[in-house]
Amino acid sequence: MKRIEDYIIAVPDFPKPGVLFRDITGILSDPDGLKLTLNAFYKALENVDFDVVVGLEARGFLFGVPIAEHFHKPFVPERKKGKLPRETVEITYNLEYGTACMEVHKDAIKPGQRVVIVDDLLATGGTAKAAAHLVEKMGGKVECFAFVIELADLKGREFLDGYRVESLTKY
Repeated sequence: MKRIEDYIIAVPDFPKPGVLFRDITGILSDPDGLKLTLNAFYKALENVDFDVVVGLEARGFLFGVPIAEHFHKPFVPERKKGKLPRETVEITYNLEYGTACMEVHKDAIKPGQRVVIVDDLLATGGTAKAAAHLVEKMGGKVECFAFVIELADLKGREFLDGYRVESLTKY
């Protein structure tokens, strides 16, 4: 029986020398790997009480949409600035070198809604925490983060202290 880790491809020196990139396309390209991963998400979230699934651009969309469908919940894409066509709410956050901005449609999350935030990877936690702050800015409550991969050495889970974090694999 294969594990999720068996479908993740390690790519050395990408995007720069010394980095070992964990590539999820191995999961996506194999129906068994995708089914295994989605079933693991469903199990991890079965006891989480939530109203909305937020997927982070872009790989969070790949897993967030089927999660939303499985639990019969709406899906909200959280995108880079300028990609959504209607009125938005945004948050700017710091990166290692510079800043980034994410946004969602202004009517996507209503006050009091409970949210699961989905992405492929938890590294330092900066993007995830910014996503949580955007949900909270709109009056939502983050019930859980759900990641395929957690890079434990980078301590993103600690940066998200106070939030529930579910990761399917850890490196």
